[in-house]
Amino acid sequence: MDISMKLYIGVSLLQIFFLTHSISCELLISRQSFDNLSVFPPDFLFGTASSAYQYEGGYLSDGKGLNNWDVYSHKPGNKIIDGSNGDIAVDHYHRYLEEIDLMRSLGVKSYRFSISWARILPKGRFGKINEAGIEFYDNLIDALLVKGTQPFITLTHFDFPRELEDRYGSLLSPESQEDFAYFADICFKSFGDRVKYWVTFNEPDFQVKFGYRMGTFPPSRCSRPFGNCTSGDSEKEPFIAAHNIILPHMAAVHIYITKYQETQGGSIGIVMQCSWYEPISNSIADKLAAERAHLTYRFLKPIIFGRYPPEMQNILGSILPDFSTTEKQKLSKGLDFIGVNHYTSYYVQDCMFSECEPGDGTSKSEGFWGQSSQKIGISIGEPGELVWQNVYPQGLEKILTYLKEKYPNIPMIITENGYGYKIKADSTTEELLHDLKRA
Repeated sequence: MDISMKLYIGVSLLQIFFLTHSISCELLISRQSFDNLSVFPPDFLFGTASSAYQYEGGYLSDGKGLNNWDVYSHKPGNKIIDGSNGDIAVDHYHRYLEEIDLMRSLGVKSYRFSISWARILPKGRFGKINEAGIEFYDNLIDALLVKGTQPFITLTHFDFPRELEDRYGSLLSPESQEDFAYFADICFKSFGDRVKYWVTFNEPDFQVKFGYRMGTFPPSRCSRPFGNCTSGDSEKEPFIAAHNIILPHMAAVHIYITKYQETQGGSIGIVMQCSWYEPISNSIADKLAAERAHLTYRFLKPIIFGRYPPEMQNILGSILPDFSTTEKQKLSKGLDFIGVNHYTSYYVQDCMFSECEPGDGTSKSEGFWGQSSQKIGISIGEPGELVWQNVYPQGLEKILTYLKEKYPNIPMIITENGYGYKIKADSTTEELLHDLKRA
């Protein structure tokens, strides 16, 4: 696989799915180039993406069970800043046909969406399959295909049936492997004849960080100094939860490869949050810190190579779970592709041998690195509308090159990318529509 590219991409409505087969190209995308997509290879998929809880609504419709976000968003004192919830969201559950027509009018060739686990299995493996949930996704997939849009399914995007949290603590228990495998098997069997791209988990690094270290996602578990929660252990539980994502991922991939892939002809992978981390200096210590900051390796290395990175083992010791011999054998075929979600870049400095101000990454369990948007007072990129986003287009090219070097011969798909343009209070409608920076 040869990748040589410059990417100056600003995306508002569209996400870009970039299938890296054997492509060497330079992408200089402007508003004008969207009018002539013939410059792209035939299998280049322009797409858009959503997640079940953020889009579907219909949170109690047609037999759906409660999920972790349904409960969390209604709990007093939750960490949702504006107090909103996904009870209705954009009502995708009832309006998906209108939205597919809109996607078609935009030239969308692929739609990545997630399945609401609790809509299919309200009680997990402890209850019956909700046939109304199966019917909804059947209809959604068929409607997409009629309009020439490729369905791209994420099995779970941060949401779990609440039943699993109540019964055994969801990701803190190895039972989650059995539940996820059962759920995945149902989805492959029900939809796999029409779906060619499968994702097991979306951004598991963020799910672990915010659910079990910072406590800002359900199940809202943490300990000081990372957050103020009623229960949790921010130094240990993130690694238990991560391990119990890797094992269910492995189980789902094994089921798909052994039972379905030959006849269905699809592929399966995992989507990682892939910020770019630039060493703040040329020192060896800062370069090693930048390497530790790439959280993808905490998941991708065990998934691809069957073991955690030596640097993680050295730093964490007995805190880090281990894989059995059987699990290592199954991990030898851990995925068909890597999904890349990229939004921002940071400078990184070493905190193992140098003192750092407390912040993201600086603790032992995070890897002793510190991040900053600035170097000697100069930002790595234009600040975006969101406080955490730095607009640094080169970061996407750099993270793709990094992943290609670390995991050669594994295809990559850009599953999310975007630019949070700062909107001025006096911006006119014409200025907002003619958003050249995002186009």
